[in-house]
Amino acid sequence: MPIIGAHVSTAGGLSMVAQNANRIGAQALQIFGASPRQWQAKIPEKIEVSKYQAELKKYKLGPVFLHAAYLVNLASPDEMIRAKSIMSLTAHLKISEAIGAEGLIFHVGSGKEAPKEEAMSHIIEGVKKVLKEVPGQAKIILENSAGGGQKLGSNAKEVGQLLEKINSPRAKVCFDTAHAFEAGIIESYSPENIKKLFDEWDRGVGLENFAALHVNDSKTAFNSHNDRHENLGEGFIGLNGFKNLAKEKRINILPWLLEVPGFDNLGPDKENVEILKKCFVV
Repeated sequence: MPIIGAHVSTAGGLSMVAQNANRIGAQALQIFGASPRQWQAKIPEKIEVSKYQAELKKYKLGPVFLHAAYLVNLASPDEMIRAKSIMSLTAHLKISEAIGAEGLIFHVGSGKEAPKEEAMSHIIEGVKKVLKEVPGQAKIILENSAGGGQKLGSNAKEVGQLLEKINSPRAKVCFDTAHAFEAGIIESYSPENIKKLFDEWDRGVGLENFAALHVNDSKTAFNSHNDRHENLGEGFIGLNGFKNLAKEKRINILPWLLEVPGFDNLGPDKENVEILKKCFVV
């Protein structure tokens, strides 16, 4: 079984994250370093980081990932948006480095009316600037998109091209199960389709460049290009899809992170964690 984790609330402060994760049975964690709906992000105080790290050690939790603000769009044709996005990603990657997180997961963005090549070049330039501003071990992790609205990074070819041009060992990938389904690159998570999917991503991106999986059911149908997550077994992917996914040994070395709404609509919960763990029981 891989390391099972979830996006966890930072309510009560950074030092409460470990308790919040332990309560739902998550070992790996994803958190926001600041409000996902604002540009600014503040580096936590050293005493707060020390308490947080002590709590992680107490509960034997990790690895930890940060997720970037929703406002970020490195592909934007608007120079001001790109500048703010670089500023935000830089601040969040600094937080990742400060707290010893594995890295920062972000959506590569939409080029809107700009030519695709131009939008791709903006992403590459932006990521390079962020990595230069934040030396260290923390990785910057590109997440595949659900497509639609000129969003980039929905397929292995585009993600692979971005990684190749960024050309850094600190640039990695997070694969989201719902986004792949919504983008129309896998119609059902059958054993045959799963093998074909990860064969393609291995050729285009390299599975060694995967840092984590976002494990989400989809509230919207195949090829909808509509990014809406659902609790495991409640969406269009279905429980059998995740049971089949659990048999793909090439991705079982990765942390599997839940980003589901929760059965109480308060975010990933113990019930979803248990459902995912049971997918690995033969």
